[in-house]
Amino acid sequence: MNLLKKTFGVCLIGFGVGTLLVLILPVSGWIFGIGVITLLLGLIWLCK
Repeated sequence: MNLLKKTFGVCLIGFGVGTLLVLILPVSGWIFGIGVITLLLGLIWLCK
């Protein structure tokens, strides 16, 4: 179960970083915000 949690956290981090890289020059602020929030959630998930 712990491995599943870590995998999910890494996926969240990857998705957040991918979103930020695609939107380096964000067209709209809320999409950039979703990337940042997803990245932070992934890091928090891994630290639990």
